[in-house]
Amino acid sequence: MKFKKCVIYCRVSTEKETQSESLSRQAEELEKMAAELELRIEATFSDRHSGYDTEREGLLDLLDFVQKEKVDAVLIQDETRLGRGNARMAILHLLTKTNTDVLTYHDSGPISLNEMDTMLLEILALVEEYQRKIHNAKIKRGMKRAIQEGYRPEKNLKNHGNLEGRERIDVPLNEIVSLREKGLTFEEITAVLKGLGHDISKATVHRRYQEYSAENSLS
Repeated sequence: MKFKKCVIYCRVSTEKETQSESLSRQAEELEKMAAELELRIEATFSDRHSGYDTEREGLLDLLDFVQKEKVDAVLIQDETRLGRGNARMAILHLLTKTNTDVLTYHDSGPISLNEMDTMLLEILALVEEYQRKIHNAKIKRGMKRAIQEGYRPEKNLKNHGNLEGRERIDVPLNEIVSLREKGLTFEEITAVLKGLGHDISKATVHRRYQEYSAENSLS
């Protein structure tokens, strides 16, 4: 049988030395669980923080690792080790987005969620889906308006035929100025540029345009 990848996460609520034994016990129990389930342990993370706190070094390292390494499961002693209150649901949601299962020693397998928890995770997933749809709709609307105003993106990108155009990774100042002069808002300009492959924020678009305006007002 091919071993699937997992990581172990242990947490205690304080930094007292007496809690070290609890961390060690959690790790030992979860290592045994991984062996029984034929899971290959890729890494072990731990924290000495409250479960209500999301700013935990071990937790943040775990989330980064899971996203980059495509881990199949996170093993924890019980659901409270992952977090408490809203922090717990936020972390579960992030793990769900990476298709990472949460297995607990207490449940001897997948984490047991109540009806309210399950419904909340489904709602969060739906909200994110509609946020993506709205974002894509803004990009399409901005692009349509820019083209109606005479903007031709294929003339401004190297990989669209113009070898003298700007690279995608550059801040496209000429395009920002051109779209602004056509009456588009900074939000619409940002949406258009994102649709063209520029990873740029509205704040950056606004700042670069302000810098351009200031430079030209002095000349």
